Amino acid sequence: MGNNFAISEYHDVQEIYTRVEKLLTLPVYRVKRDKMQEYLDRFDSNCAKSKAMIDEAKKYIPGGVQHNLAFNYPFPLVFTKAEDAWLYDLDGNRYIDFLQAGGPTVLGSNPPAIKEKVKNLLDTCGPVTGLFHEYEMKIAEFICKRYPGVDKFRMLGSGTEGVMAAIRVARLSTGKKKIIKLGGAYHGWSDQMVYGMRIPGTGRFEAHGIPAACSKHTQEAFPNKIKAIEKLLKRNRLVGGTAAVIVEPVGPESGTRPIDQDYNKKIRELCDKYGALLIFDEVVTAFRIGLNGAQGYFGVVPDLTVFGKVVAGGYPSAGGLGGLDKHMDYLTAGLGGTKKKAMVGGTLAANPLSSAAGYYTLVEIEKQNACAVAGKAGDRLTKGLQALIEKYELPYVAYNQGSICHLETAGTMFVDVNIKRPWTIPKSLKQIKVRKKNMEEMGAAYMAEGLVTLAGSRMYTSMADTDEIIDEALQRFERVFQHIERSE
Repeated sequence: MGNNFAISEYHDVQEIYTRVEKLLTLPVYRVKRDKMQEYLDRFDSNCAKSKAMIDEAKKYIPGGVQHNLAFNYPFPLVFTKAEDAWLYDLDGNRYIDFLQAGGPTVLGSNPPAIKEKVKNLLDTCGPVTGLFHEYEMKIAEFICKRYPGVDKFRMLGSGTEGVMAAIRVARLSTGKKKIIKLGGAYHGWSDQMVYGMRIPGTGRFEAHGIPAACSKHTQEAFPNKIKAIEKLLKRNRLVGGTAAVIVEPVGPESGTRPIDQDYNKKIRELCDKYGALLIFDEVVTAFRIGLNGAQGYFGVVPDLTVFGKVVAGGYPSAGGLGGLDKHMDYLTAGLGGTKKKAMVGGTLAANPLSSAAGYYTLVEIEKQNACAVAGKAGDRLTKGLQALIEKYELPYVAYNQGSICHLETAGTMFVDVNIKRPWTIPKSLKQIKVRKKNMEEMGAAYMAEGLVTLAGSRMYTSMADTDEIIDEALQRFERVFQHIERSE
């Protein structure tokens, strides 16, 4: 674990959970009512053009926005420019960008070096041909030479598609059906994976519009409960076996629920023991934790690796699947051959634009040691938030996995909801509603102070986040924290 990784020091997992559990025993600590109203009034006065456009958009778009990450309280803002560590909205306001498009822009937004390469490609080839282009090979070669668990790479359109492909390959390769995931993890929105999302123990709780049969072979185990995974693996042997265990290697929801440092190694051992494949969902961690991903950091080689986000450098069609030869043979493309295939596709998958943008982004990340630089920014931000939490005697919890930073002010996703204990669900849902409202208000307060976050609880730092920018961000966080009160 050298200095090329974003994670400089692995956090104390037990301490994080202890502090979050304490947070959940307390009433929410929220922005004072008069200050919150001041923030909401600021949106009306400073973001009037955004508000008018969103009102018009609601006539044509469900809810007024097309993307789940769009901030929507008190209303979504319309952003017109992204540059380095900054975002600019329709009304001309400038914000420090800790959303970073949901994670893919490790170099910062719209880096000139990549933009020029993309422009050159558009001048000569255009964005898509439907046929082979040299950058398909270049990006695949780059990834295969750096990832221990990747002999071959197939580029797809999204992380969701990468997970779908991984599960098909696992079932073909093992002849088994069951898939085990960690409760609370997000592995895309395919029918079989909308299961145990965000909060462990919820099973099909959010699977609206999805027939029950679609997740018949999907199972979940609570994070860090290694015995629970082995129990499922044992039981599954009686009904045909387990095809794969799929994990986010830093923990569910991009490390929101962190896992013990040796947890991935233990799962690897169990997969070998019971004949299941190990799938690493590195949609967030690939080329953000390090040049050879979380598998390089943890020293664990998965059978299959799902890619997304950074793999196209912030350009569209960011997804793919890599793995060992014996498994990836099931993804052989083209019309020929007689071997069984895992059916995948996509007219725009591996298009020249995305492949070139991804390739040059990865080259630049390596050249600039961007993972480590972004990780240092994440460390500085987290330590600064921890100091502010202590200064204002707040029960909040700040922690990070390098450039993936977390700030729990309500603990919404840690509320215990277990569908196997239905009598507890009404009380849990009531608590979630209260704590979610607090998350929304905190996110709005940050935004009003010029800080763009993911739902007010997660932040991604980039190479563009200099010490000066992080220090300015901390001043803005402090302007929120100094107006916090305990709710009754």
